[in-house]
Amino acid sequence: MSFSKSSSTLARAGATFAALLAPVMAFAQDAAPAAAPAMTMDKGDNAWMLVSTILVLLMTIPGLALFYGGLVRAKNMLSVLMQVFMITAVVMIIWVTYGYSLAFTDGGSLNSFVGGFSKAFLAGVDTTSLAETFTKGVAIPELTFVCFQMTFACITPALIVGAFAERIKFSAVMLFVILWVTFVYFPMAHMVWFWGGPSAYDGPSGLIFSYGAIDFAGGTVVHINAGIAGLVGAIMLGKRTGYKKEIMAPHSMTLTMVGASLLWVGWFGFNAGSNLEANSYASLAMINTFVATAAAAVSWCIVESFARGKASMLGAASGAVAGLVAVTPAAGFVGPMGAIVLGLIVSPICYFFVDVVKNKFGYDDSLDVFGVHGIGGIIGAIGTGILVNPALGGAGIVDYSTPDFAASYAGTATQVWAQLKGVLTTVIWSGVGSAVIFKIVDVVIGLRASVEAEREGLDLASHGEAAYHAS
Repeated sequence: MSFSKSSSTLARAGATFAALLAPVMAFAQDAAPAAAPAMTMDKGDNAWMLVSTILVLLMTIPGLALFYGGLVRAKNMLSVLMQVFMITAVVMIIWVTYGYSLAFTDGGSLNSFVGGFSKAFLAGVDTTSLAETFTKGVAIPELTFVCFQMTFACITPALIVGAFAERIKFSAVMLFVILWVTFVYFPMAHMVWFWGGPSAYDGPSGLIFSYGAIDFAGGTVVHINAGIAGLVGAIMLGKRTGYKKEIMAPHSMTLTMVGASLLWVGWFGFNAGSNLEANSYASLAMINTFVATAAAAVSWCIVESFARGKASMLGAASGAVAGLVAVTPAAGFVGPMGAIVLGLIVSPICYFFVDVVKNKFGYDDSLDVFGVHGIGGIIGAIGTGILVNPALGGAGIVDYSTPDFAASYAGTATQVWAQLKGVLTTVIWSGVGSAVIFKIVDVVIGLRASVEAEREGLDLASHGEAAYHAS
């Protein structure tokens, strides 16, 4: 047999074998799972997230600093600005060294509660690493995600200081914050927001996420967490010297109004940015942030007009913040009408806690952190479980892994129970953890400023400066 004939025979045999094998290969190919699409960075999403990150920073400095600063007496204005400013700086350093890793990595056997140290000092996080968003295959640079979540870690402990303003030592604030973000905030962020990814909802996840609880932008992580810590701190530090005996009116409602307005503007980054993508759900979160805040401001002023005969700027600002707090967990889940309902409901309840409950129990929550953030966060978290229902105009709980972004709703009882478990877990975790940390700080360096320092004002006593100088 010649070489050419041999080659021809082999070719025909190979073709016959391939034809026989083709159906088997086709079946195997059909049966094999489709490969996950490679993640691709979206420049538009990244641009939106960069802007959102800056907006959330604006909420803290100067927004929250001015809001709180205007509410205290003039002699303590600078101390509040300093506390908020330095909390922001210190937490940024902690976040990139180990905070991000504890919040957003798999914690192995402790994964229900906290992450690990695999990304400590941002190991493996560089200009090439991506963070997956909610839509399969879409991503933003991981460095952007690190920065965005860092701003949340900064504002949360800064919120707490309003509860015991005008009477705590600066060194005690800083030590408390270092310990609190490490043992309370980072685990809480992990429990709520760490999950197996949009393509696998049954992946490894934090405890509260595993309940089925939903928290779009931080009702539990930020507001209930900070509100409970603030209440614990206010009780453990005791009342301000002269409380209920001396006039402790806000020294500048002008600055408080400016601060509240900056909070509202920055909150669009907080809520709409938490969508991680510049799509219609970011738009939903944005309109909800508009209307819930407006409704809550109106609602507070109406209640105040009936209760005191006059609506105040302090009431309008407090109502606006209560509305922002309430809509935070709901921002991307409820419809605009549902957001208005949240705003209308939250203010009367927060007003009751600020005006009645605080006086009844006698604790000195200086700037009503618990009454507005703690209670507003609880109302928002539970209300989200009801108003997410598509029958009530809600968006449902979207499964981004499906081609059509199918939304589902487990039912009111199921979802509200999941929300309640998330709220209770947050209250216990923050309450117990904060109490232990306050006690440690008190034993190590002491919490309370001296009576002389309080009388003089913490601006001069703690910092040797004054916010204002007579001309």
